[in-house]
Amino acid sequence: MTASAEIAQESLLWTSEALGLRAVADSAGSVRLTDADHHQDSPVADHHWDSLVPVVEVVLTGHGRTWSGERFIDTTVGNRLVLRDHDTTEDGQWRHTTIRLTDPQTRLAADLTLSTVPGSGFLRSQVRLVNEGDSPLHLESVSTLTLGGIVDRAAGLDGLTLHWADNDWLAECRWSQAAFRDQVVPLNRAAHGHEGRGCFERYSQGSWSTGRHLPLAALTDGGEGAWLWQIESSAGWRYETGEREGAAYVALFGPDDAHHQWRQTLAPGQEFTTVPAVLVRARTGGLDGAFGELTAYRRRIRRDHPDLRALPVIYNDYMNTLMGDPTTAKLLPLIEAAGAAGAEVFVIDAGWYDDDAQGWWDAVGAWEPAGRRFPGGIQEVLDAIRQHGMTPGLWLEPEVVGVRSPLADTLPPEAFFRRRGVRITEHGRHHLDLRHPAARAHLDQVVDRIVGEWGVGYLKLDYNINIGPGTENGTESPGAGLLGHHRAHLDWLASLLDRHPDLVLENCGSGGLRMDYAQLAVTQLQSTSDQQDPLRYPPIAASAATAVTPEQAAVWAYPQPHFDLDQIAFTMTTALLGRVHLSGFLDRMDAAQSALVRSGVDVYKSIRSEISGALPLWPLGLPSWDDDWLAHGLRTDSATYLALWRRKPTSSGIEALESADSRAFRIPHLMGTPPRVELLYPTDAGATATWDAATGHLTVSLPRTDTAVLVRLGTPGGERG
Repeated sequence: MTASAEIAQESLLWTSEALGLRAVADSAGSVRLTDADHHQDSPVADHHWDSLVPVVEVVLTGHGRTWSGERFIDTTVGNRLVLRDHDTTEDGQWRHTTIRLTDPQTRLAADLTLSTVPGSGFLRSQVRLVNEGDSPLHLESVSTLTLGGIVDRAAGLDGLTLHWADNDWLAECRWSQAAFRDQVVPLNRAAHGHEGRGCFERYSQGSWSTGRHLPLAALTDGGEGAWLWQIESSAGWRYETGEREGAAYVALFGPDDAHHQWRQTLAPGQEFTTVPAVLVRARTGGLDGAFGELTAYRRRIRRDHPDLRALPVIYNDYMNTLMGDPTTAKLLPLIEAAGAAGAEVFVIDAGWYDDDAQGWWDAVGAWEPAGRRFPGGIQEVLDAIRQHGMTPGLWLEPEVVGVRSPLADTLPPEAFFRRRGVRITEHGRHHLDLRHPAARAHLDQVVDRIVGEWGVGYLKLDYNINIGPGTENGTESPGAGLLGHHRAHLDWLASLLDRHPDLVLENCGSGGLRMDYAQLAVTQLQSTSDQQDPLRYPPIAASAATAVTPEQAAVWAYPQPHFDLDQIAFTMTTALLGRVHLSGFLDRMDAAQSALVRSGVDVYKSIRSEISGALPLWPLGLPSWDDDWLAHGLRTDSATYLALWRRKPTSSGIEALESADSRAFRIPHLMGTPPRVELLYPTDAGATATWDAATGHLTVSLPRTDTAVLVRLGTPGGERG
């Protein structure tokens, strides 16, 4: 069939001009998402339909795939699904189109809802499955969003580059890139009559949703175009990309059986809804443009909260300071020093409940203050925080109960994660199942006491164990239990904010190991790392805006009295384009050190009103772990802010000797303009900056290694707030 004949038989169901996408049904009722431009000049135009994938792919037990392999596309049910009807509704700025499909053989109904805001370059998707038949159906995987036909206009698949992010404790947000053809090699489909069996995939493992990788990745072409995707799941997720008929495809999933032990049985009349996912397209600006669109989308889907505009400076006593050993005597001088430095929230981190000679790790759960740590009561410390003009905060790890905690015996067995009838133990802890009313009632009582009675306004919610595939409640699979718990967990978090609307919730999972937008759509902040080496933090901080909006990205700044002024400025600069999380023994600093810390906080306060509306950029591209020069920026209508770091090269020999003390940074959106260049912080470290309007390059000199600077390029006519 020619491309023109194919067009004539298609029925248009949905379209987005900004995305350049259409949802179309062929004459048989099969529905695909398609790039609207492919009919004109795409290398796959002549076999365009074959390069696409069904809009919903489903594996049912007994109904697998038509081509066996590692892919979760080419499913028999997906290929059988046919259009039933569709409609579009408006909800404020949002437009939702639901495409209803059915499998005539199993009578499985699949309702695909495509949501966007007209003019925006994103598409959010979710699928609702309903068993309309007479027999149970057993789900093993279901896609949330699929798209095929992705190519570089000039070079086909050879022009595509794949970008993905690995994640680990202390080493979060590490982006890599490779030519698409390096990961999905050409196999000469014509010679074999079949596609390959493999794909490029990334997926989560266990209950740390970002313990291995971030749930997002991208494809860029040889020009400035980019496709970027994100899966919003605190439980299991997986994405794959590969080749189909000379073009790339992308398929996004929540949990599945093969990777997460997720199986869901739908009895007649029962239903299941997938986790959401979003696809972003930038036709210009490359990855910067795509992440800007994703940042704007993230701001649309999250719960509104005053903290997201106020961005108060937070002091936390943990990192490189008390490290889980707070007492009244240790805290009072830190409280005074933090208030003098300009902090507006003071968080007492782990250990405040530790009144046990055997240690607190495996005894947590009751969340009562330790008498030996606070002889005058914890209210004495909380009152001191308020007296110094700060909001008091506390650390909690609500989902766990230590094996030595009395709650391990008093709560019913069904309130905990279990597999094969055995309660799960991991690193000295049991795990609560928040679907159980006793587990939820216990945590409600704890939070209402801490917030309602004690007056705590900030909770750092940590999560330090990976509980594995999940819990079996009755006949459910572990993966289904994990997803059920996490959905109950999100509902519980929302209920806290409903009861205590000014409460601020920080999402922490051993640093950034649960950094997903299922949770970040509810919580206000995200811990980006537990990294204690200030020289190792910049690549994490510089990449954090790929995973989280800047105003939600909590970055540690832990200046110490043994640091010289360069080191203090370095760790402070690392946090200035996110959410400042101060720590360190500020009470032991001399006047010059204290002044440098306070000036950094003051600079942050002078620019923070712009952060919550700014879009990220990376003048050197996304950073690598060992880069000596790193750059991260935020762009607003009135200014562009750049955090720049120069680290000592890790290479040896001539490469290290040739490391320059200056670097040029291309800022294309300011090319041809004369912005006012300001070195905001520090102001006396010997840095210089010059602007070349003709090329759009800012050249910055940092004469010493392991130094950093924050630069402002004011748009002509723009004034600093």
